[in-house]
Amino acid sequence: MTELTAHGFAYSDGDVDTNTSSNPSLNAMIDQRYSRRAALRSGAMAASVAVFGGAVLAGCDSAASSSDPFPNIVSVGSSGTTKAGRVVTLTANVTDNGAVSSAWVQTQGPTVTLTNPTSTTPSFIAPAVPTAAPLRFEYRATDTAGQTTVESVTVTVDAAEMGFTSIAKNRNDVVTVPAGYSVTVLTRLGDPIASGVPPYKNDGTDTDFANRIGDHGDALYWYGLSSTGARDDNSSVRGLLVQNHENLNVQYLHPAGPTTPGGVRPEAEAIKEIEAHGVSVTEVVEGANRAWTYVQNSAFNRRITPSTSMVFNGPVRSAALLRTPYSTDGTAGRGTINNCANGHTMWGTNITCEENWAGYFRRSGDDAQRTARELVALRRYGVTSSSGSYGWSTVTPADASNTLFRRWDARATVGGSATTDWRNEPNQFGWVVEIDPYDKTRAPRKRTALGRMGHEGAWFGNQVPGKKLAVYLGDDSRGEYFYKFVSNATWTASDAHAADRLAIGDKYLDAGTLYVARFGADGSGRWLPLVFGQVPNRPAVGADPEYVFADQADILMHARLAADAVGATKMDRPEWTATNPVTGEIYLTLTNNNASLRPITGTDAANPRHYNDPKGASNQYGNPNGHILRLRELADDPAALSFVWDIYLFGADSADSNSDVNISGLTANNDFSSPDGLWFSRPSNPGGQVKPLLWIQTDDGAFTDRTNNQMLLAMPGITNDGASVTITNRGSGGTTGTQTTRRGALATDATLKRFLVGPIGCEITGVDSTPDGRTLFVGIQHPGEDGTPAAPDSSWPATQATGTAPAGTRPRSAVVVITKNDGGVVGL
Repeated sequence: MTELTAHGFAYSDGDVDTNTSSNPSLNAMIDQRYSRRAALRSGAMAASVAVFGGAVLAGCDSAASSSDPFPNIVSVGSSGTTKAGRVVTLTANVTDNGAVSSAWVQTQGPTVTLTNPTSTTPSFIAPAVPTAAPLRFEYRATDTAGQTTVESVTVTVDAAEMGFTSIAKNRNDVVTVPAGYSVTVLTRLGDPIASGVPPYKNDGTDTDFANRIGDHGDALYWYGLSSTGARDDNSSVRGLLVQNHENLNVQYLHPAGPTTPGGVRPEAEAIKEIEAHGVSVTEVVEGANRAWTYVQNSAFNRRITPSTSMVFNGPVRSAALLRTPYSTDGTAGRGTINNCANGHTMWGTNITCEENWAGYFRRSGDDAQRTARELVALRRYGVTSSSGSYGWSTVTPADASNTLFRRWDARATVGGSATTDWRNEPNQFGWVVEIDPYDKTRAPRKRTALGRMGHEGAWFGNQVPGKKLAVYLGDDSRGEYFYKFVSNATWTASDAHAADRLAIGDKYLDAGTLYVARFGADGSGRWLPLVFGQVPNRPAVGADPEYVFADQADILMHARLAADAVGATKMDRPEWTATNPVTGEIYLTLTNNNASLRPITGTDAANPRHYNDPKGASNQYGNPNGHILRLRELADDPAALSFVWDIYLFGADSADSNSDVNISGLTANNDFSSPDGLWFSRPSNPGGQVKPLLWIQTDDGAFTDRTNNQMLLAMPGITNDGASVTITNRGSGGTTGTQTTRRGALATDATLKRFLVGPIGCEITGVDSTPDGRTLFVGIQHPGEDGTPAAPDSSWPATQATGTAPAGTRPRSAVVVITKNDGGVVGL
């Protein structure tokens, strides 16, 4: 959205002055100040104004005849006002009896970059400012005799505000964004990313997913490339888009869905499903008219799948629990799977995280071959399936020596061992994985110092030279924990530009301390170290005996058990975190919980709600709408052992909840449920400066009777900007209970708006921008996930252009590009 405040001036066509005040007109002032007798002979004549999104700020003088030997001078208009992040165009009209050269120069205010500064119509993005700041520009017109005339114009920039009208909730089969924005589809499930790979037919017959975009696109990140193909963190026109591929809409990958003839999965189907998981690295470029495309034959393009060679690093490397027939010394592995959220490093590498990996493994009936300790650990991590999610272990490969399928059978065999069967294969998953997106020859590294769990993502706190680095980690299951890893090494800024990027990862990510959070009722919190010798044995729970930790590798391998043992706070599905680039505060999405794991008698200050959000005739007790928690480390030190916290926002249905549920005061313009993805705008543009924008994405089932999943935009305050409140929880059967908590400032239309609604059946997940903030990339995952091959319940993205698609068109996960039509920073 662009804006013009011109202090009473409206548009002037150059002949009629529209100043309606009692002050002298612009033309009169020029005539009074200058006469033609005083003007330099053969000088240039011009008029200079500022334009905000197409609106002229002030009138121009009438042009003199080109044959007039007495030139006029540069005349300027009134000052005007805009907001940070918006486009401003400076405009000059110049005439002379000969050729004229011109240039604009900034002389006052925060420095901006002028586009085409030697033209008569340069433009710039208004910078981020904490309070109103004047920017002054000189326009200089020079004729062929070298005579120059100079005049100035001032543009006042006010603090940023969201520059769009909140869109309505809807259940349309398109991506909806505000007026003034455009959406295009960039990459889709099955798009080929290697030379010679045919276009995707999208009928279930396609193969070779090792060279195609994978399914269920999740978290993503932009890595800039220079024109020569080198790493360039400032590039906004060419780069690599790295995206996770979490899971499958398996029904659409095959002609009529997956098959299991005789209880056995066909090898070709399993290969397709395995290869559609993992990570993609794809080169994307901006072309003419800001049109974005991906480069199919780029040398950077890469697929990382569950079969890609990996290296283990850190304290668990070589541990007995990592040894398998593939890696008898426990130093290597194959692949990454169920890659949900991500992270990125200052040294230019990508982090991908393994979330719901446990269900892929077949394991049952082998209890007699396991120790009691093994059984406790396997149950705690959910490695209990009798078949495995997709039955890959049932495949009989054409090559009998191929173990890519057998590895998914984690049953311990009679008389076997860790190096003769695949009992330890589940231990190779649940890690943080670091990838160099610029060098496809380097094997990804699993960073075991950050612990093993159902990782949602791994995000750094603000980096400060001379301070240790902190990485924040959510374990995405109901009743799990929030973690922090603190490096032993202190941050050296020059490491951000090292040539061997993975070696820098070794320095900061292979040695340090893993902590887990305990939230206090008074708004304080503690980080509890998970260090051998400081962690007590995990006590007996139900039928499980006490778990005795053997060493530090055991604690990191079984971080959940260690967190149990120290008494960490069980959370309502801790998912993404995001770091405010200005304040360093950490935001954490707590997506939802159910009544059994968050009963009315089991709330706490950090997870305070138990209520019902009815959906049709169904009751949804627990915390079905979720919330977003915020914390600030003591003295803003990443290595601090204590913090303060509040709940920034509570999800709620504004039309069907009371003040004990809708604690943040949401309205129809900004109500939401099940927050998941979370991201602050990059600090390289006004959206991430002074008061950064926070993007909130939802992965919801509780609210889908109201709207498809959505993305909101917020301008948050700071921790403890709200109040302590005591709420009344209401359970089934009329039971009640009270809980005191700390809420952030109430939401308003100025601080929280709905920016995007996705197509039917989708999750909105993954968001990043180019460094200049003018292009936003957003992931649309699993549209139509509840449909069938014969009757898809979404046809997106085929519907995006016109709203319709041929009957039976299968949906595809995809990345969309969102731009502001006037070229400004998205969201401002």
